Amino acid sequence: MHGGQVRRTVRATGSASVESVWRRYIRTDAWTTWAPQIRAVEAEAELRVGLHGRVVPVVGPSIAFVVEAVDHQARTWQWRVQTGPVRMRLWHAVRPRPPFGTETELRIEGPAPLVIAYAPLARRALRRLVDG
Repeated sequence: MHGGQVRRTVRATGSASVESVWRRYIRTDAWTTWAPQIRAVEAEAELRVGLHGRVVPVVGPSIAFVVEAVDHQARTWQWRVQTGPVRMRLWHAVRPRPPFGTETELRIEGPAPLVIAYAPLARRALRRLVDG
């Protein structure tokens, strides 16, 4: 990471099954159902490496993205987002949480003010994602 870049990790646990959480994650057309900060997603319906698209937030300009990695077995994926000169990278993971339920984890890397401002929004969205 270079000057002004920070990394923050956000986690949430809930009662939804790992399979249902993963399905809601990899379907871009489902993102608006659990991420209240997203108004629309302009992309193919399912995540895949190399997928390009745009996230339209409730407030602010649209955000271009490219998916860099998807591992269906490990239930992890990574993408890079950019609006103007500002870039962030996000890593996602979905894991079972014994005895039942799911944990999801998000690592955010980017300019400190943006990462710090985005982390609470991300935590809220992840809680909605994992709540059955």
